[in-house]
Amino acid sequence: MTHVAPLPEAAKSGSALSIPVEGMTCASCVSHVEKAIAKLPDVQNVNVNLATGRANISFAGKADGMAAVRAIEGAGYDVPELAVELGIAGMTCGSCVAHVEKALKAVPGVSFATVNLATERASVRYLAGLASVEAIEAAIRHAGYEPHRLGSDDAASERERQTREQELASLFRAMLTAGLLTLPVFIIEMGSHFIPAVHNLVMNTIGTRTSWLIQFVLTTLVLFGPGRRFFQKGVPAMLRAAPDMNSLVVLGTSAAWAYSVVATFVPQLLPAGTANVYYEAAAVIVTLILLGRYLEARAKGRTSEAIKRLVGLQPKTARIERDGQVIEVPLAQVLAGDHVQIRPGDKVPVDGEVIEGSSYVDESMITGEPVPVLKEAGAQVVGGTINKTGAFSFKATKVGADTVLAQIIRMVEEAQGSKLPIQALVDKVTAWFVPAVMAAAALTFLIWLVFGPQPALSFALVNAVAVLIIACPCAMGLATPTSIMVGTGRAAEMGVLFRKGEALQALRDVAIVAVDKTGTLTRGQPELTDLTPSTGFEYNEVLALVAAVEARSEHPIATAIVTAAQERGLAIAPLENFEAVPGYGVAASVGGRHVAVGADRYMEKLGHDVAGFKNEAARLGGEGKTPLYAAIDNRLAAIIAVADPIRETTPEAIRALHDLGLKVAMITGDNRATAEAVARQLGIDEVVPEVLPQGKVTAIHELRASGRKLAFVGDGINDAPALAEANVGLAVGTGTDIAIESADVVLMSGDLRGVVNAIALSTATIRNIKQNLFWAFAYNAALIPVAAGVLYPGFGILLSPVLAAGAMALSSIFVVSNALRLRGFKPILAADAQKAK
Repeated sequence: MTHVAPLPEAAKSGSALSIPVEGMTCASCVSHVEKAIAKLPDVQNVNVNLATGRANISFAGKADGMAAVRAIEGAGYDVPELAVELGIAGMTCGSCVAHVEKALKAVPGVSFATVNLATERASVRYLAGLASVEAIEAAIRHAGYEPHRLGSDDAASERERQTREQELASLFRAMLTAGLLTLPVFIIEMGSHFIPAVHNLVMNTIGTRTSWLIQFVLTTLVLFGPGRRFFQKGVPAMLRAAPDMNSLVVLGTSAAWAYSVVATFVPQLLPAGTANVYYEAAAVIVTLILLGRYLEARAKGRTSEAIKRLVGLQPKTARIERDGQVIEVPLAQVLAGDHVQIRPGDKVPVDGEVIEGSSYVDESMITGEPVPVLKEAGAQVVGGTINKTGAFSFKATKVGADTVLAQIIRMVEEAQGSKLPIQALVDKVTAWFVPAVMAAAALTFLIWLVFGPQPALSFALVNAVAVLIIACPCAMGLATPTSIMVGTGRAAEMGVLFRKGEALQALRDVAIVAVDKTGTLTRGQPELTDLTPSTGFEYNEVLALVAAVEARSEHPIATAIVTAAQERGLAIAPLENFEAVPGYGVAASVGGRHVAVGADRYMEKLGHDVAGFKNEAARLGGEGKTPLYAAIDNRLAAIIAVADPIRETTPEAIRALHDLGLKVAMITGDNRATAEAVARQLGIDEVVPEVLPQGKVTAIHELRASGRKLAFVGDGINDAPALAEANVGLAVGTGTDIAIESADVVLMSGDLRGVVNAIALSTATIRNIKQNLFWAFAYNAALIPVAAGVLYPGFGILLSPVLAAGAMALSSIFVVSNALRLRGFKPILAADAQKAK
């Protein structure tokens, strides 16, 4: 029997508490906290220690931890919230999830708890000092399940894998044993009913009485051997008044077995004509449910294959240089600053910066892009990527949990363990579903017993058992989490990381995608696109002089001009008398020549007429470029344009967003004319121009004014407020730094195609979840009445408990198998190399 531990009393019934307090900086802080706590009823003594950062409180009676926390927060300070993730063994259905969550939320100090059936994990947040991991574990045990702590190290992962494999092996042995014991029972009883030759053989050899005894022995072995696991979980659950799926199986099989035992050994206790046996129903039900559990466990194992593949990207060892020698060490021993050697075909073990050599590296498992990337001195490499033909050395910069791959694994695990809003309905239903089924079975029994044909007791028993068995809520509990696991895993393989599982549902509902122009629609690196000199000036002459002046500036436009001069091999001369005129431009003396560079208003201020470049300025504006002018020795020398080139993939991505029925809006700091020119060029629907970085949140409010759900796409650097404000924030990652806390989704590929694929996958996943939920609910809604016998008066149809057990097992397998179809999701916009395959 399952051990039932007493509920923890730790923080809730003691007379003293020690609560950590954050935010205290001085003695007056201590005084504020002490006064706030001292006002609480029953507080005898309070001592706040600034050095330890804790409030030690003594109560006259029962300690009220939550009141103390509210007092601390009311004084302007915080009680830290901790988080723990625990594995839970023994859960089999949605009602198990509901029981565990209810138990966790009842622990004093627990602020949030969610349980995932597919991953068999619980994520809990609790207030330090009020709850503990031990108290949380005790609550899980009290609910009838067994918790175990999870670790991030390889040993913990290996232990978890071994536990799953052992459970799978145990299920297989139980299923095989039950099957071998059940087969003779099924042949003897059902064969006698449907095959005359078998009936005659049984009657002429062992006879009815002996056949019943054989069935009794074999069925008893099935129920209390392989089927013991149902009793170990189901009976304690009923005793706690929290029945689960195991309870339904126990009631159904025990009723059939017990009735048959009475019919076998004391038939005189039963009404005349009702002494029938249903051993085969009890034995076959246990066997079929074990088969379903085994197949379900195998399928559930496949849902986490994305995580397994990600973990498998990490090599076990690395070759590093230490004390003048190259040695091979376990991955855990690689330190930041180590020099790591990579040979052709090697996996890069950790993140770092190339210091010597060059090669092409396949980063497809990180970014989703299949084309290998050139890595040479100064380039960043990411752990888990695969080196191709060259060799190089790099300095390790991020190791262990700080690597990009470790962050990706952590993000995917968090997303897979989360619950979507759509799950709320399922949780409400499963919370009362099993008791409702038991009530329906009892009602079915009574109706058949009172109104059914003879033998009424037999009909009542068979139909009540069928109702108990058909109504397993396993499929309901698995419908959402399995789809989330497979969908988020497939997304990670495509370079789309859902940091929050909720975004998977929210993204499907967006009507407009707002995009930050710089770095998202564009490359984020301005380039010199145009330089048209006036009569009497030469291109290289003007570029060299302008670059000399701009070399003093840190502005991206200045960098683009200097880079263009360097690419042409032009010398950057020293300058004198540099002057920056805010809002206008810059000026300096270069080799004795006076050079001024700036906007048209700066030229007008200097007395230069730019009308001669009117047509050229109009052309540049129409192309979405902002013109600048250069004056040399008090003469207008050239018109210059620097632009941030549109990414090659942007037009295709915007067309795909339109094909998905979405509107696209651009938010930019460019002036209206330039912004609208870019919008026309790309087919963007709405433009919000001249937006300062701090004005992006206001722009999002304007775009959402009509009630539309909005997704915002930014680079995650200066877009944090806008990413947080949007219904869904998507951060375009760089492939080397993905810890963008404000975003809901991180796009590793670095361009807008990831948005299209993320939305398409979101739509596919939610559609898959709805299919699963429809099947689970429709299955129960349709078959419970059939099992109860509603078709019998009109059609003479009854649902055998054996068929009910088979249908119940199939429903769970169907749900998991349907979720696994998401593994084959094809990205709408794949990279060119992928399309060519």
